Amino acid sequence: MKTLASRISLICALAVLAACGSDSPTSAIDTSTARGTLMENPPFRIAAVDAATLAAELGASASGAQLLQVTGAPVCGVDFNYMHYWTVNASPSGDVAASASAALMIPTGAAPACSGPRPILLYAHGTQTDKNANLADITDPNNTEGALIAAMFAAHGYIVVAPNYVGYDTSNGAFHPYLNAAAQSKDMIDALVAARKALGHVLASSTTDGGKLFISGYSQGGYVAMATHKAMQGAAMTVTASAPMSGPYALEAFGDAVFYGNVNLGSTIFTPLLATSYQLSYGNIYTATTDMFETAYAGSIEGLLPSTTPIGSLISGGKLPQLELFHDTVWSTGNAQLDATLDVPANPLFALGFGPNNLVKDSYRLGYVMDAIAHPDGAVPLQTNLLPAAAPANTLRQAFAMNDLRSWVPTAPVFMCGGNQDPVVFFKVNTQVMQAFWTYVAPPASPALVTVLDVDSAITGPNDPFLLAKGGFAQAEAAIDAAAGGGAAGQQARTQSYHTTVAPFCSAAARGFFGQF
Repeated sequence: MKTLASRISLICALAVLAACGSDSPTSAIDTSTARGTLMENPPFRIAAVDAATLAAELGASASGAQLLQVTGAPVCGVDFNYMHYWTVNASPSGDVAASASAALMIPTGAAPACSGPRPILLYAHGTQTDKNANLADITDPNNTEGALIAAMFAAHGYIVVAPNYVGYDTSNGAFHPYLNAAAQSKDMIDALVAARKALGHVLASSTTDGGKLFISGYSQGGYVAMATHKAMQGAAMTVTASAPMSGPYALEAFGDAVFYGNVNLGSTIFTPLLATSYQLSYGNIYTATTDMFETAYAGSIEGLLPSTTPIGSLISGGKLPQLELFHDTVWSTGNAQLDATLDVPANPLFALGFGPNNLVKDSYRLGYVMDAIAHPDGAVPLQTNLLPAAAPANTLRQAFAMNDLRSWVPTAPVFMCGGNQDPVVFFKVNTQVMQAFWTYVAPPASPALVTVLDVDSAITGPNDPFLLAKGGFAQAEAAIDAAAGGGAAGQQARTQSYHTTVAPFCSAAARGFFGQF
């Protein structure tokens, strides 16, 4: 995917594409800061790629050819538009106006699926540490998620609206409201409202809103997609179907699992994003950063992410530890069972999250775990009522419970997808807990409204509806293993890449699911 973006960048530089850069009609400027305002109409068109060029570029490299096998040959060309709109950010005193930007990818071409009334996909991206990230800029070689959704959805007839989120790119937001369900769903909805104003005014004006709205996203975006579906349903807005993928939906259960010692890969990135988001949204996570974080990191932790400094430089510069969320303390609280819970776990993957250069203080972790024991979540460590804790006292757990998505029942179809060995967002604690919640605690009107796919599960036979996604994922895993030389090295390579390897296969399955409607 990086190869595709790099090659498109080169072609733009050589002016070979049909259209690259500023060839949009003169834009009208709207100075209102009301939610959903489209600042420039039409938005700026960054690039235009026809179907043949897109197919050729994908097929010109090994990685692109692999992506092409998952997405299928492009049916449509794509116009990449870069729009700016107004939304809101959270604060302890209520919502505040904030600007944001988004990609508006519009299918083009002579094929019937490429113009006229088309479905809209509202897409939420995964966790980004790069503050300058912009899904609309297909000329950026690092924009792999933008390339994926362009090839998977826009090139197959979906109008794609993909916010960069408040706090990223040109946004004036003071921080990014990471996994804040209310703030992020408002951002998504406002981007959709703004994008609908652009349709009919862009150069690809013959491609219009066909009335079907699908919502999807991966990782953080999986959570945001589900939160947005919930918010739109609550506001009586039309949602045709959604496909949240590999998201931390059962947020309190997931947080408890991590603090109990099941430390996920990436935790030293996610924890500062969460702490900053909830502190600046609610004002009560800590009195001082040193309440939660070790002194070596506390001075610069608030607002550290997202950053214009590469994450590797932040780690090498001592701003963050690479893996060590908790200290490798040998606990002696006087309670043997509690000590065993807090000690470094035997699981070697989870043990990577412990060490002498830890991010989170022992005292903070102990307080969190004591609250989890006193006010247990109904899914972790044991499945009981599957509900978040009724009255947690720890303020971070309160924020997790407030933003936990075990609080709604869908009335439109939902397709959840992930992989059962995901070391970043645990499938069992999130996707399967949501599935169990909707099965046993709050079932929707029809069981058929919820579909779940584990791409790392066995193929049930030639009629398995997800045969291609499962088979493709298995082949990708085998290729990663072989490239690393198999054995322990292969296992390590598969683990490190697992979360991202799942993404294109879940996206392909989601597109197939949407095709039913």
